[in-house]
Amino acid sequence: MRRSWGLSLTAGVRAGPYLPCRIPRPMLDPAEIARIFEETGALLTGHFLLTSGLHSEKYLQCAKVLQWPHHAEACGKALARHFAAETPTLVISPAIGGIVIGQEVGRALGCRAIFAERENGALRLRRGFSIEPGEPAIVVEDVITTGGSTLETMKVVKSHGGRVLGALSVIDRSGGKATLGSRYHSLWTLDIPTFEAESCPLCGAGSSPVKPGSRK
Repeated sequence: MRRSWGLSLTAGVRAGPYLPCRIPRPMLDPAEIARIFEETGALLTGHFLLTSGLHSEKYLQCAKVLQWPHHAEACGKALARHFAAETPTLVISPAIGGIVIGQEVGRALGCRAIFAERENGALRLRRGFSIEPGEPAIVVEDVITTGGSTLETMKVVKSHGGRVLGALSVIDRSGGKATLGSRYHSLWTLDIPTFEAESCPLCGAGSSPVKPGSRK
């Protein structure tokens, strides 16, 4: 027997260019973001080697939050509000960590969302992605520590003639110290100690770091 769910697959569908969702949602304040990270087990404790090369005893695994579409959508909408007035036509993220949240910010803004990938050690556009001359773009990350990947992604935009409006991230673990030279917003700013390998007290205690991120 064919079951009817009482839904019309064509209800509300409109032809033409994609329009961003205008459903109002509550702003995600830092306390709510902290609750979500705790709830999803995304705040890890141990000895970690970060993408920046620094060591830390705390790691924020955004993928464990963003695996849930409702959390990803809510974070994307909360971030997108910061640049909605500038009407960017492009969101770009560094692969792999920034892809999901970049897609959600692009969805909320109603614009393209692409990503840059490492090739021979440098971020580049692949897969036929392009940036138009003068195109207004925002860089979207999951976590910023030193801002290195964000700055490198900004360079990709500029090298193709695009215009960087600023950057967004779910987490800023630099305590607001990352220098990007552009407007920047995050949903949760933390000041988590990081260490150079040579002076890491965790290494000094005999511990070996693990690298939980996407870049090997």
